[in-house]
Amino acid sequence: MNASPAVARQLRPLGQSGKLANVLYEIRGPVAARAAQLEADGHRILKLNIGNPAPFGFDAPQTILHDMLAALPDAQGYSDSRGIYPARRAIVSRYQEIPDFPRFDVDDVFLGNGVSELIMMTLSALLDTGDEVLVPAPDYPLWTAATSLAGGTPVHYLCDEQDDWNPSVDDIRAKITPRTKALVVINPNNPTGAVYAREVLEQIAEIAREHSLLLLSDEIYDRVLYDGARHVSTAEVAPDLLVLTFNGLSKTYRVAGYRSGWLVITGPTAHARGFLEGIELLASTRLCPNVPAQHAIQAAVSGHQSITELIGPGGRLSEQRDVAWSMLNAMHGVSCVKPRGALYVFPRLDPEVHEIRDDVQLCLDLLEREHILVVHGSGFNWPAADHLRIVTLPGERDLRTALERMGNFLAGYRQ
Repeated sequence: MNASPAVARQLRPLGQSGKLANVLYEIRGPVAARAAQLEADGHRILKLNIGNPAPFGFDAPQTILHDMLAALPDAQGYSDSRGIYPARRAIVSRYQEIPDFPRFDVDDVFLGNGVSELIMMTLSALLDTGDEVLVPAPDYPLWTAATSLAGGTPVHYLCDEQDDWNPSVDDIRAKITPRTKALVVINPNNPTGAVYAREVLEQIAEIAREHSLLLLSDEIYDRVLYDGARHVSTAEVAPDLLVLTFNGLSKTYRVAGYRSGWLVITGPTAHARGFLEGIELLASTRLCPNVPAQHAIQAAVSGHQSITELIGPGGRLSEQRDVAWSMLNAMHGVSCVKPRGALYVFPRLDPEVHEIRDDVQLCLDLLEREHILVVHGSGFNWPAADHLRIVTLPGERDLRTALERMGNFLAGYRQ
């Protein structure tokens, strides 16, 4: 006689951590998940949602591939927890070319598995529960998510669309409290494409001086600039302050999948010894960054800067930026500030013309009807449902097709 089956044991439910309550990353959120389902059903989706150059025909420079492949036999073990010495030395040399950038040494450089990992490490080392971080709105949402995961409170200061999306210095001042510990600058900005003037950065630096704030500067698009725009690093205007500058290979060098980023520390450090030791500790606990990708850094930052041909007059990135900007402004009830950097446009839908109550639903409806994938503005912590972020990486033909269809969709869309 067979034994009766064992009675299934009741397992304890495993819920989601409460630390994720304020964590969103809508660039790969529910709308993108629905797009993946439609693709699996055989539909072609025009993806204007993510700044990933490779799928749009932007190949990595051959020198980067060559150096990385040549180093593979010697890249099988762990490296120093900060990263390999030649790559960190190359980063020091990169910033020595900027006259006003504060001097720093190889030990002030940390390499990471993309800038994302370095942001997470920095905020984890910095924040106690309830500490506040000033983050721009709109923002790259990882900054808000990482602040929340580290136990901190993100406080969003507004960028002013009427002032070319520059940060509102008055709003920054109004939102500082005794718990404010750091101020995030994203320049060039994702999602707006704004490139901040030196005068604006000097005002931000002065606020940081007055309130003894750490400055965290996300500069991943510092060489993706249009129309002669000049990028000024936050560290240039604040040599007397502790500034952490984040950058990497993903955008300028079109190797997002290599996950190769860096963090540079400048300014006085005596008052921040515990915080910086925390970064070293976290760098050690992850053992080291991806070693093969570290070998791409020296060739990338030291060699020919191929981004120059793409962003100049007639360059592909510049031309596609112009197409997106002009077509959006030609749509009824749509306006768009011309980006001076990065890979995105952030158009506004006039509420008097387009009564959008739910911008997530708008993006879902656009996806279902036109098979076009964009990201809603509230996914970048913008407080109103009246903006979209559109990537300008697709070739001109696809970009024109997508925007023409989007314009026709908006002309008849109602919620």
